[in-house]
Amino acid sequence: MAAVFVKKGGKNNRFTKGLMKNIFIRDIVKNKYIYIMLVPVGAYYVIFHYMPMYGAQIAFRNYAPLKGIWGSQWVGLQYFKEFFSSYYFTRLLRNTLLINFYDILFGFPAPVIMAILINELRGTTFRRMVQTITYLPHFISLVVVCGLLTDFLAHGGVINNIAALFGGSTSSILLEPKAFRAVYVGSEIWQSMGWNSIIYLSALMGIPSELYEAARMDGAGRLREIWSITLPGILPTVVIMLIMRVGKIMTVGAEKIILLYNPSTYETADVISSFVYRKGILEAGYSYSTAVGLFNSIISFVLVYTVNRISNKLTDSGLW
Repeated sequence: MAAVFVKKGGKNNRFTKGLMKNIFIRDIVKNKYIYIMLVPVGAYYVIFHYMPMYGAQIAFRNYAPLKGIWGSQWVGLQYFKEFFSSYYFTRLLRNTLLINFYDILFGFPAPVIMAILINELRGTTFRRMVQTITYLPHFISLVVVCGLLTDFLAHGGVINNIAALFGGSTSSILLEPKAFRAVYVGSEIWQSMGWNSIIYLSALMGIPSELYEAARMDGAGRLREIWSITLPGILPTVVIMLIMRVGKIMTVGAEKIILLYNPSTYETADVISSFVYRKGILEAGYSYSTAVGLFNSIISFVLVYTVNRISNKLTDSGLW
């Protein structure tokens, strides 16, 4: 009896696998063009995201380019210990977390508010004009944006001229450590607010119009509609985007930091990514910079996992 049962179970298992294989093949044939479009995206992630993971082991080796990865001496956690005990560790961690905290506090709600405001506009022409104007900063080169900021915030720039016109004092704002975080976060909001609002506008399009009609029949005003219908309708999207943003809390764009900071603002502007650039590229400390970057990635993964679990428990929404 047991032998018969196992035999039948084996046949059923083979039958199920064969059926799933046929379904998968038919799906590929039916949607072949979609799968062809998927190939470049998959190749990009394999080549530029997964294959480089092989080189992460140099964080545990005294890497020498002439010896190669496997020929370099294994040193274990030496570079991690050096980073944790260095003077720069506290400063880099503080600056990275503070800039991201301010960006989440002020920058994350900005596209949500922008999407809701655009959604409330009734004039189609004016609405499209507003969308176009707010999207444009996203397409401006980062080098151009930083160049504009440098000129506007210089001692004789537009901002100082306006301040002097109203009796204020003038100074080179980018040379002041206390002003750097505000400049960075403010420019990030200006540059990305309109573009990031697109995903929330898409979520707003999915809210049934019948809900708004029923709310108006009950005497609800626009603010009540936003609070009771719009915000709950886009909440799952907001939660997912927040989880993804928290996952980047240990990451600040090194390009913009490098283009804007200077030795006088290192105390508040120097972050982990800019430190990795200086240590790895300028000083050729490949193993040390890889160890710092690996530490950064591990913390980011832990944050995403933790925030996702909290979100699943509180809102029943998450990435998985």
